[in-house]
Amino acid sequence: MHGLYVITDASIADPDLLYQQVSEAIDGGASLVQFRHKTDDEGLYLSLAEAVVESCQQHGTPCLINDNARIVQTVGAQGVHLGQTDGSLSEARKNLGADAILGRTCHDSRELMEEAVADGATYCAFGRLFESNTKPAASGLSLRQLGVLVRECPIPVVAIGGITADNGRQVLDTGVSMLAVSGAVFRAKDIGEAARRLTELF
Repeated sequence: MHGLYVITDASIADPDLLYQQVSEAIDGGASLVQFRHKTDDEGLYLSLAEAVVESCQQHGTPCLINDNARIVQTVGAQGVHLGQTDGSLSEARKNLGADAILGRTCHDSRELMEEAVADGATYCAFGRLFESNTKPAASGLSLRQLGVLVRECPIPVVAIGGITADNGRQVLDTGVSMLAVSGAVFRAKDIGEAARRLTELF
């Protein structure tokens, strides 16, 4: 695992638009895409997820579903990212198999990291590092603390939280494998160019 990890804009409710946005981000260099959306409309949710997976399949890029392990196989995604309240990681590993990509939010915690590794995570996500609209309430994490966690973590580390093309280089200097970004790509005027600027940091 290496490179730019993009998380879709959860405010987008048009599958065609979401397909186009994901395609532009991948064309700009994104190497992993996470579908993230909050709605009680299951039909809309599945339509959006399918649009993201289809775009990823067209480009040969893996797609993860945020928080929802039960639809991964239904829509043909490659795995799931689970927060601390989104169910059992070990159960997801058992149900989705050895090849699935499983990510776990570990905030700023060594203990959560160790638990995730033991439960079969593919990567650990740490953050937030900077002010973030996606995760405004998440605990803060310094670059120095992140560097310590990276050195201690036996699996790839994903950094998240307010990362941009302007601060991404200093995050990469901690040794993380991937930069996870949402707004800096999907809220940009030119999504492909925004993804390209971030990808060039690697």
